Parts: sequence; structure tokens; C-alpha cells
Amino acid sequence: MIDTLQIKITKNSNSRLAETEFKDIPFGKIFTDHMFVADFEDGEWKNFEILPYGPIPMSPAISALHYGQAIFEGMKAYRLPSGEISIFRADKNFERFNISADRMAMPTIPEEIFMQGIATLINMDRDWVPTQENYALYLRPVMFATDDSLGVRASSNYKFVVLASPTGPYYTKALKVKIETKYTRANEGGVGYAKTAGNYARSLYPFAQAQKEGFDQLIWTDSATHSFVEESGAANVMFVLDGKLITAAVGETILNGVTRDTIIALAKDKGITVEERKVTVAEIIAGAKNGTLTEAFAVGTAATVTQIGEIGYEGELYQLSDSSTRTISTGIAKELNEIRNGLAADKFGWNWIV
Repeated sequence: MIDTLQIKITKNSNSRLAETEFKDIPFGKIFTDHMFVADFEDGEWKNFEILPYGPIPMSPAISALHYGQAIFEGMKAYRLPSGEISIFRADKNFERFNISADRMAMPTIPEEIFMQGIATLINMDRDWVPTQENYALYLRPVMFATDDSLGVRASSNYKFVVLASPTGPYYTKALKVKIETKYTRANEGGVGYAKTAGNYARSLYPFAQAQKEGFDQLIWTDSATHSFVEESGAANVMFVLDGKLITAAVGETILNGVTRDTIIALAKDKGITVEERKVTVAEIIAGAKNGTLTEAFAVGTAATVTQIGEIGYEGELYQLSDSSTRTISTGIAKELNEIRNGLAADKFGWNWIV
């Protein structure tokens, strides 16, 4: 990273750190003392600042509110045994952020702004990085359109903000999920591969309906036939079928998850056969019936690896193996946690020390 930005720093004079209870802290509800902000105006990025965390004044006419130009990322910082702070695979998040920006007709952001903004924020709020096992500082870079005028067109102005939020485990139990066969998360030719706000908005209603039926989450299927598995909730989904790790290949309707990529790399390194391909609902249900489906789990930044204990499909509920007996997903998750927490060698070069 090239240290080229001139970042104006306004320190928060009223830190909330001392009054924050880190035990059992809820995801995404507590924020650190500061945030990084930058503006895209007149065709260039400018106004780089660290500010006290708080409201940002904006017009109710900003185009993000009306036409949906908003993208974000999710990443985590960890405190290593040495006391250093490491961000896990920040380069992949930077890369995907700009893929999302390009798809949503938004300006890409230079690497030095993305990386140095995050590093400066981390260094301002280092004491907010948790020390407990399975805890981290969640980072949320977000960009949204700020033109204060109506009209269906790409905005000329944007704001980039990085928030930081200490967090513990996202899920604490295996999930009961439903294979969704009516609603869809994404469709061919759409924006499913971009991490854009609208993708999550369209998932909220079917998720609420599934919750009424007693499910924790959904497994999304393709929009054309509902025959192929795509994602699970807001995460990628993986299965161990006949001893092989299988997952849907990334494409227009599937987000190229950083945790997904990490799990695949670790699995291959262990000599586990990995298949990235179309995964049919039929083979998953058949595997659940005959016992060849031994593991199912969601993977994402917030939850890392979350076991799936039950799968609902067309009115039937299929019980999977006890998550405590699973070896492939739990073994990979253990290695991943050890690498990003500095307890194992970082042979892939994934940790960025800030």
C-alpha cells in the first residue's frame, strides 16, 4: 500500500469504548468511535477524512434512495497473539468492491483510498478490536450515490464510508433451512454477482415468510427452473456429497464469496476433491435421503462456517448428521480460524498487518 492520501482527522472526544460490553455483543449494532469518509465529486475522489462515528447529513432526494445505487463489502480485522492487527484477505474485498461498482455504473475506487482509509480507521480504533476467541472487528465499506435530484440515470456524485463494528459469532447453532422454489435472489443478466443493496432487499420478504414456517434461513434456487442450488441466505452454500466438497460455480447469479474462495483453497490443500458446478436440488435431497450427503454448511464473512442441520423441501424435512460429528467443514473452519487469528502459518499470504 502506498501512503499517498492526506487524510484529515477529527478525533472523537467522547469515546464509547469504556462503556461497551464486549461479551455476547450483537452483530452490527455497536460501532467504534470513528469512520472513514471520502467523496467522489467533479470526476475525482476527494475530501478524505476520519470523523467521529455518527449521522451524515444528506438530502432526501439523493439518488441512492430512489434508484438503488449502493454497494458494500464485509471484512474482518483480528487481534493476533503478538498484539498486531490483521485484516483477512482485504485485497479480495477491494477487488470485488470494484466489480460491484462497475456493474452498478458507479466509479471504481483506487486501491490506496480503499486500503489506506481502512488502515487509518483501524489505527484510530485499535482498542476496539476484540481479544475474545471467535470475536473480530467487522468492517463495512459502503458507497452510495449522492446526487440530490430525481431522474433515472447514474449519479455524478458518491460517498464512500468505512464503518467498524466489534462482533462475536453470528450463529450459535446449526440452521434449519428451506429450499426456496417460488422467490429468487437473483436472475441471469441481473446483479446477483454484485454486492449491492437491492439483492438483500428482495430477499427480505421470502425470508420473513420462511421464518413464519419455523426456518432460520433459505437456500436459493435458480430463477428459471428452481432446480439448481445457488446460495443460502446472504452466504454461499456448500455440501459434502460422497466425500466430495461441492458448491455452485460462481456466475451472474452467485456472489464470488471471499470465504467461499478461502474454503475451496484450504480444501484443495488438504487433498479434498472439490467440484464447482451446477448443483441440483434433486441430488441434495437424494443424498439427504440415502445418507451420502454428510455435511451441509453456509460460508460467508459474517458467519464464516455455519452448519446446516435440517433441510426443508416441498413440505418434507430432512435431518442431516450431527454437526459435532462432521470432519471436513469443521476441520477447514478450524484451520481458517487459526490462520486469520495468527495461530497457524499464513502460507497463503492472506493476512494484512495494519
